[in-house]
Amino acid sequence: MVSQEQRRRQLAREKFLRQQQRRTSARRKARMRNSVIASVLGVVVIGSLALYTTGVLKNDDDKANANAEVTPSASATGKASDPCEKAAKGSVEKLSWKKEPAITIDKSADYTMKLATTCGDIGLALKTSAAPHTVNSFNFLAGKGYFDHTKCHRLTTNGIYVLQCGDPTGTGSGGPGYTIPDENLKDKSLKNNVYPAGTVAMANTGQAHTGGSQFFLVYQDSQLPPSYTPFGTIDEAGLKVLKEIAAAGENTGAGDGAPNATVVINKATVTKS
Repeated sequence: MVSQEQRRRQLAREKFLRQQQRRTSARRKARMRNSVIASVLGVVVIGSLALYTTGVLKNDDDKANANAEVTPSASATGKASDPCEKAAKGSVEKLSWKKEPAITIDKSADYTMKLATTCGDIGLALKTSAAPHTVNSFNFLAGKGYFDHTKCHRLTTNGIYVLQCGDPTGTGSGGPGYTIPDENLKDKSLKNNVYPAGTVAMANTGQAHTGGSQFFLVYQDSQLPPSYTPFGTIDEAGLKVLKEIAAAGENTGAGDGAPNATVVINKATVTKS
């Protein structure tokens, strides 16, 4: 027969065992919870690093469109007031072509391009003889109103200093339906893998000969591999406009996102000088 003392000790042991089981179970759940949190954080960190290291003139949406075009990466900048005006009335034309247009420009002539934007006019002197396919394409697209009412969708503000435009979808994955060859990659202005302030160049997918309609405007010297067709230079007034846009910052706070300024190309015009 079990004595009262033995019964007391047995109950005490059972209580102790139940406490240990509860503690062990709690520790196991905590470890699982921490493991899940660590895994999620790991994915976030790895994803962030992947985005950072591949962001230089890389597709904004490679899966969505293999012909998406690319531009530089960056880091944080503060938000200032919007220096731009409201966009002109009108909507983006949904235009697409199956092949590059035939060259109709005079390769020996000078051409200029004017981007009448909500933030001010940006004038470009185009390098016709050095980049005839590119200049011809811009002459064709501008003549069709392709760039009119489109937003400049990407601004980078640290390490690489560019404003990217030319995508009617405003996503970084749009294009005219055709591609043009890379040109002028040995331009004398590209020294030590630097695209100097005042350069306008083609964005691409990171592969050769994948330029379409997207381009980037360099407002401060930017370290980049010579893989992006430099096809023009920006005038002094245009550079001032770009710096005002840059001063307003971009929407991620990480130095690479949509500009806080409402940058819309009301009208793009190419003119033979």
